[in-house]
Amino acid sequence: MSTLDSPERGKAVLAGPAPRILVLSAPYYRDVVDGMLRGARDVFADVSATVDVTEVAGGYELPAALAMALKLPGRWDGFLLLGCVVKGETDHYTFICDAICHGVMDLSTRSAAAIGFGLLTVDTLDQAIARSRDDRMNKGAEAAHALIAQIGIARGWGLAG
Repeated sequence: MSTLDSPERGKAVLAGPAPRILVLSAPYYRDVVDGMLRGARDVFADVSATVDVTEVAGGYELPAALAMALKLPGRWDGFLLLGCVVKGETDHYTFICDAICHGVMDLSTRSAAAIGFGLLTVDTLDQAIARSRDDRMNKGAEAAHALIAQIGIARGWGLAG
């Protein structure tokens, strides 16, 4: 395996009842984000998850939508955020990516919620497409695996159902 390959992941496993997942999707690059969502759904199927999907206008809106969802305690066991920001010719990319990442991390640490973060921050659309294909490089599947692991930790510590 080269350093550019993603690790081979097996089937997702989670003890306890099937989880309830909210996916917050920013489909500005619809084909890319839909590809990531397909990868995530495959992982969620492994644990028989119930999945709700809500679309937001863009990546910048992901933290605010997550904050709203967190005001509904007990409705979901975990949250998956999916989006894509492609670098342009201005500093806008840097400001948007920083705001999204800091907003999500702040909510994550303050709420102790199980969150999978699938935001692609890429230089080109071709890079995003390569990370949203139906193969082991799919970053939606990778973020879904991370989310299932976080739900497992929360359950193991008695923090979630």
